[in-house]
Amino acid sequence: MSHSTSGHNSGKKFKLVVARDLGPDVMPILHSRPELDKIEPARDPGFLKMHKELLASSSCFLIGYDIPTSHRTGDHRIYTGLIPAGPDLKVISTMSVGYEHVDLDALGTRGIRLGYTPDVLTEAVADVTLMLALMAGRNVKETAALVDRGEWPKYTWSPFSFCGPQISSDWVRPTRTAGFIGFGRIAQATLARLIPFGITHCLYTSNPSSPRSSELEASILEKHPTLQVVERVDLLEVARQSDVVFVLAPGGEKTKYIVNEAFLKEMKKSAIIVNTSRGTLVDSDALAKALKEGWIWGAGLDVVDGEPNVDQDHPLVKEPRCVVLPHIGSATTETRLGMATLAAKNVLGGIFGENMPAELRLQSSK
Repeated sequence: MSHSTSGHNSGKKFKLVVARDLGPDVMPILHSRPELDKIEPARDPGFLKMHKELLASSSCFLIGYDIPTSHRTGDHRIYTGLIPAGPDLKVISTMSVGYEHVDLDALGTRGIRLGYTPDVLTEAVADVTLMLALMAGRNVKETAALVDRGEWPKYTWSPFSFCGPQISSDWVRPTRTAGFIGFGRIAQATLARLIPFGITHCLYTSNPSSPRSSELEASILEKHPTLQVVERVDLLEVARQSDVVFVLAPGGEKTKYIVNEAFLKEMKKSAIIVNTSRGTLVDSDALAKALKEGWIWGAGLDVVDGEPNVDQDHPLVKEPRCVVLPHIGSATTETRLGMATLAAKNVLGGIFGENMPAELRLQSSK
């Protein structure tokens, strides 16, 4: 698709709908453009349904947050109704690395451009991914709760109380295996953080349609001399061999419940599973059963199927060895600022027919 820059000289005003205030460091990027007629809807996740008329007359749309799964219920492809109603719509910019909440076919048919925010959140999510593995393995939820309840003074120490599996290799177990479902940027950044802990083997599985990259594996081994193995294997082999399994694949129907009973039953009893990608990749009922019946040791989750409808009665929240965070993987000030800036620059590039810093290339019928 080719994009001209004629928008600069036409004198036309473009209506920009901003779903969220992107803060004092980013909003000036948009306010500085006199060609834009900016409208900022109320801070309500349901604003899309409430502002159909407004959106129908808009030229560009910037969504300033990653929509939780529950807000997609019955309308998970939120732009399906919006796009046909907005004949002047030129670009959508989403402040997220994922885009399963966007109807890509509808955008492609209309020739509407889509911006997203990959890369910038890689390091922050990798940090949380490692943190969850450590928290799950070292019983942080259970032991911190003991302190919070004021029960530490009543606790009688014994040699193996609250012990759990460690990530680090040592003289007792000189090898440790990390398994990855999905092996993109965040997975590789997570692996780099695991190397100093003594991870010696890396097994991964990825999209079956993607060819194996021997060059990638060789480059990782060269960069990390203490790593002995980097190998692509099938899904169940990741389950069988890994001490920690990291779920870091994209969301969508093709990966829904890729971690199910069959997968969990193949895992080691001492293993940990961590999910910082999308809640839909892990069957919550199967995971709760696996934890309750001791198929695996523990779990660390930043995402849960059906979030944010996850309360204290949720079966995973009830499990003492399951750490659940409220989808905070990218929640550092630096990362969110970078995502917001990229989202703003994407929408400007799209509305003025210029290059977008991070554009998802879509098949167009135009």
